[in-house]
Amino acid sequence: MVEVKLRDIMTRKPIVLTPEQTVQEVAEIFLNHQVDGAPVIDSNGNIIGLFTKSQIFKLVSQGLSVQTTIATLIRRDVNNNSNDDVEEILMQESGRFPLTEGQAFADMKTRTNLLSAFNNFYQDVSCEFATIINSIHDLIVSVDEEGRIKVFNRSAEKFFGKTLQEVKGKKINELFPNIGLMDVIQSGKVEKIHKVLLNNQYFIINKFPVKMNDKITGAVAVFQQFSELESISGELKSVKELNQEFDAIIQSSFDGLFITDGNGITLRTNKAFERITGADASTLLGRHIEDLIDEGIVSESVTSLVLKQRETVTIMQKTQIGKITLATGNPVFDENGNVFRVVCNIRDITELNLLKQELEQARGLRLHYERQLRSLGIHYPGSDKMVVNSAKMKDLMGLIMRLAEVNSTILITGESGTGKELIAETLHKNSPRQDGPFIKVNCGAIPENLLESELFGYEYGAFTGAKKQGKAGYFELAMGGTLFLDEIGDLPLNLQVKLLRVLQSREIVRVGGEKPLKIDARILAGTNRNLIEMVRHKEFREDLYYRLNVVPVNVPPLRERKEDIPALVTHFVLMFNLKYKLNKRISREVIDIFLRYNWPGNVRELENLIERLVVVTPRDLLTREDLPPNLGGSTPESLPVQVSGLMPLKDAVEYVEKQVLERAYAECRTTRQMAKALKVDASTIVRKAAKYGISKAQ
Repeated sequence: MVEVKLRDIMTRKPIVLTPEQTVQEVAEIFLNHQVDGAPVIDSNGNIIGLFTKSQIFKLVSQGLSVQTTIATLIRRDVNNNSNDDVEEILMQESGRFPLTEGQAFADMKTRTNLLSAFNNFYQDVSCEFATIINSIHDLIVSVDEEGRIKVFNRSAEKFFGKTLQEVKGKKINELFPNIGLMDVIQSGKVEKIHKVLLNNQYFIINKFPVKMNDKITGAVAVFQQFSELESISGELKSVKELNQEFDAIIQSSFDGLFITDGNGITLRTNKAFERITGADASTLLGRHIEDLIDEGIVSESVTSLVLKQRETVTIMQKTQIGKITLATGNPVFDENGNVFRVVCNIRDITELNLLKQELEQARGLRLHYERQLRSLGIHYPGSDKMVVNSAKMKDLMGLIMRLAEVNSTILITGESGTGKELIAETLHKNSPRQDGPFIKVNCGAIPENLLESELFGYEYGAFTGAKKQGKAGYFELAMGGTLFLDEIGDLPLNLQVKLLRVLQSREIVRVGGEKPLKIDARILAGTNRNLIEMVRHKEFREDLYYRLNVVPVNVPPLRERKEDIPALVTHFVLMFNLKYKLNKRISREVIDIFLRYNWPGNVRELENLIERLVVVTPRDLLTREDLPPNLGGSTPESLPVQVSGLMPLKDAVEYVEKQVLERAYAECRTTRQMAKALKVDASTIVRKAAKYGISKAQ
C-alpha cells in the first residue's frame, strides 16, 4: 500500500511565533495573515509549542492583560515529524499540525490542508497505477470479492473488444465464465500457468488472490498469448543451442582459453586451460583474476595488463606445474567503448622450446657432417659442373670449402681453360652470400673506353648517350653477393688505381657522380697471367696485387691432374649426347691417348675436342682414327667439317663460327687481338662470345 508522508506535502514557508511576543502582537499577526494559529519556536529554530486563537479567547475570559507574553499559554504537545504518515496525523483531534525535521520546525498544516493533499496524492498514484496497468502488453483483469470487474486494461479491451466502462461492475462469470477467478477468491490460492482458450486463441493464465489486512478482497488474472511464449521458448532453445555450440568450440581448442568480464571476474575456462595450468576450472569461476596470481596458478596476469592498457597484450607465463606458456589477451569493447570481456589464449610452448633445442642440435650436426663431407671431398654443393678425382683437385676443393665460409678477397690463378670461373662460382655457392647475385666480369673482353662505366656505373650526363636515369655498375649489381673479376691482368692502369681504392674503402663513385656509394660484395679475381712479372715490368700495380692476393688459389693444369681425365671425358660425352640427342661412346684406346697428351688448352681444350668428335664422327664409337693428327689421328684438322647427318645450314654455320671463336679465345690474350686476327670489330667478338657462352675462364 502506498503511504503518504508529511514531507510530501510540506510548503516550507510558514508563519512562526516566539515565546517573547505578547498576545496583542500575535493577535495582529493572525488578523494580518488570516490564520488562527502558528507554531512557537525558540532561538535555535526548534519548535516548543503551538499558539492559537483559542488561547487568546482563554486569556480574555480570564481577564489577563493582552501584553502578557505567550510563553505561558503555549500548547506544547504538538510535535509531528515530517516522516510521519498523513493518515496517522489525520487521526489526531487537533485541527493544526506543526511539522518538524528532527527538532527543528519545518512547516505548519491544517486538517483541511492535509485532507486536500492526501486526496491529490492518491489521485496521482491512482492515475500512475492505471497508466502502468494499461501499458502492460499482457491482458490483466481483476475483480472484487463478489466477482465484479474492477480492472480491465487496454490490452484486454483490445482483445475482447469491450471497454472498461462496458464491463466495469459486471460479474466476471457472466462475461468470461471459463477464466475461473471466483475459484481463486474462494480458495485463496495462487493458480499459475493454466492454458485457456479465449476467442480461438490459447493463453497462459496466472491467477492471484488480492488480500488486504489478511482478508481476500478480490482476484487478478494475467493472460499471456501462447504463441508469444512459444516464440520465446524457441529463442531460448536457440540461445541454449548456441551456448552449447560455443562451449563445444571452447572445449575443443587445444590452446587454453580464459574469459573474464570487464572487472576481471572469471566467466569461462576450458579443459586445455586446466591441462596447461593444473588448475580446477570449477574453483575459478566467479573469482577475480588476481586470485590466480596470489595462489601461484600463473606467474603473471595478462588479463590485468589488458584491463589497464585497453589493448591486446602478449606475455610469457609460467604455470604452477612448471609449464612455459605464451599468453595473449584481447579486449572486447561494448558500444560505449568500455571493456566488458577479456579473452585470453594460453599456448603451451614448453614442448615447442624442447623441439627448438632438438632442431638446433640437428642443425649443428648437419653443419658438422657437411664440413666432414667437404673435407673428404665427397660432395660440393653448387659444384655440379666440377669433376674431382685427383688428389690435387680434392685438396684444392677442400681449401675452397674452407675459404667459402670467410669473406676474404681471393686471387684465382691458373692457365687458360683450367676452370677458374667454376672455382669462383663454387666459392660463391658455398658461402653465406649464396642467396645473393654472382656477377662475372671479363676485364679483357670489354673495350677499355667502356670498362670504367661498366664496373662503376654512371650518372645522367656523364657522357654523350648516357641514359637519363643513369646506370648501376657491376659493383652495385653484386651487392650482397660476389663479384668475380676475371682476366684482372688486362685491367688498364688507370682503373687499377680506382679498383685499389674500392678494395680499401669499400666505396665507389659512379662516372660523372660525386656521392660515394657503399658496396657490400665479396671480390674474387682471376688471371692466367703472371702478375709478379707484370709488377716487375710496371704493368700491374704492386699495391693492388697484394690487396688482391690476400688468399691465393692456384688451379692446377690438366696435365698435373690426369687422374681427372677419364671422368671428364665421360662427363663431356654424356653432356653432348644429351645436347645433340646422340649415343656416342669413347674407346679405351682414345682415353689412353688423352692420358699421354699434355693439354695446353686444359679442360677447355678437352671439352671442345669431345664436342667436335661427338658432332663430326659418323660412328657411335669414337676411336683413334677420329682424333686430330696431333693426337695420332688420321684426319687433318684442315679437312672440311664432317657431320653425321643433315642439319640446318644456319646451325652448321654457327657451329663453325663457334669453333673459330673458341680457337681465338685460346690463342689470343685480349678481345682487341681477337678482333684483329678475325678482321671484325671488338664489339662483334664480345657479342658472339656471349651468344655461344665462350669465356677464357672456362
